[in-house]
Amino acid sequence: MEKLEDKKIAVLLSGGVDSSVVLYELAEKGLTPDCFYIKIGPEEKAEWDCSSEEDLEMATSVAHKYGCKLAVIDCHKEYWSEVTRYTMEKVKAGLTPNPDVMCNRLIKFGAFHEKIGYKYDLIATGHYAQTEIDENGRKWLVTSPDPVKDQTDFLAQLYSWQLRKAIFPIGHFQKDEVRIIAEKEQLVNAKRKDSQGICFLGQINYNEYIRRYLGENIGDVIEFETGKIIGKHRGLWFHTIGQRKGLGFGGGPWFVVKKNVQDNILYVSHGYNPQTAYKKEFPVMDFHYLTEKVNMDKITFKIRHTPEYHKGRIEITGDSDFVVHAEEFIHGVAPGQFCVIYDENHHRCYGSGEITAI
Repeated sequence: MEKLEDKKIAVLLSGGVDSSVVLYELAEKGLTPDCFYIKIGPEEKAEWDCSSEEDLEMATSVAHKYGCKLAVIDCHKEYWSEVTRYTMEKVKAGLTPNPDVMCNRLIKFGAFHEKIGYKYDLIATGHYAQTEIDENGRKWLVTSPDPVKDQTDFLAQLYSWQLRKAIFPIGHFQKDEVRIIAEKEQLVNAKRKDSQGICFLGQINYNEYIRRYLGENIGDVIEFETGKIIGKHRGLWFHTIGQRKGLGFGGGPWFVVKKNVQDNILYVSHGYNPQTAYKKEFPVMDFHYLTEKVNMDKITFKIRHTPEYHKGRIEITGDSDFVVHAEEFIHGVAPGQFCVIYDENHHRCYGSGEITAI
């Protein structure tokens, strides 16, 4: 942050409090970066247009407050052709994708860069993450001090050139500290709630998003241990491994433990049976190193966006494939999820790969 005076900086303003405080942090250092609002929301129906109009109004207000220019960059087509296509291909295959991970790689640091970001030395976002430069000048992604808000897992698929251009000016803060700054600065969105789920969907939930593209495909729901049919599902793509809520079957609790895509069967089980609901080993393919290939003897890792890190070790099985051996049984390991690998102190993020069929 001390070496930004001679850099041309683009700030991605979303209308939320985090990116607004990013602009404040830069303005406090006497900088006047250019601001951009990335438009990715759907246009076909008004109810799918979420709160983008309000987002843009707030982003405009914050940019004006600090004397910065704001431009709207339309990445709508790129989002729906790339991120949506990725998501639908994965869920149709019975996998559990993460659209937000791919949005960072393909849109915020991808399509945006192709349209205008290439003119800038650095791209600043409101992610809760940090970077550090080692003695050889290599840039690494490192975790935020706020374990609940840390977003390194969402950034672990960035290309190395994207990471080199990225800065995260609020990454060293706790969330409540960001709120305090916003209130002190009387930012228009200081008390605005954080967005939940996929940012642009607004009141449309994830299942509606999937139903729009894939429809329904009714099949049997079978108790894993007994082979008994207990009900019907409307499509395997509406369910994830480890899911408990929203199943709607009597005699529960029930947990989703397996999918048979070929026969369109959803397997469920009572309780947390270690043989069905937990895994201690699982394969990962196409591991993407953020900075460069490193020795990963002792690691910590995540398989979903939670504050907890798991300890384990890596067994290499190919150039970019390996098996993760966790120290403890883990609930809800699902093919298609990203396994994000960190050093043993969960400080430096090495990258991520996709969990494959178990």
